[in-house]
Amino acid sequence: MAPTPREPNTTPKIQEALDARDALAAALSQAGVQLPAMDIRSPWPDEREGEASYALVHLGVCSAPVAHALAEVILNGLTR
Repeated sequence: MAPTPREPNTTPKIQEALDARDALAAALSQAGVQLPAMDIRSPWPDEREGEASYALVHLGVCSAPVAHALAEVILNGLTR
C-alpha cells in the first residue's frame, strides 16, 4: 500500500500514525471489516516548535456486529 501523501505541516510522527491508520484500514477492509471512525490524535504537543512527540491511531467505536467480525478476523489470523 502506498503511504499517505505528506501534507506540508505534518510531522514525522503524525505521518507515521496516518500511514499506520491507512494500513490497518486497508487490512481490515480486505477482511471485510470497516471501523467507522478511525482518526489520528496527537494530544500532547512537544515543547519544541509545537511538534507532537508522537501520535495515536484512534479506532473509535463500533457496533457489536463489527466487534464480533473484528474478533473473528483476529482469531482466524492466530490459527494460521
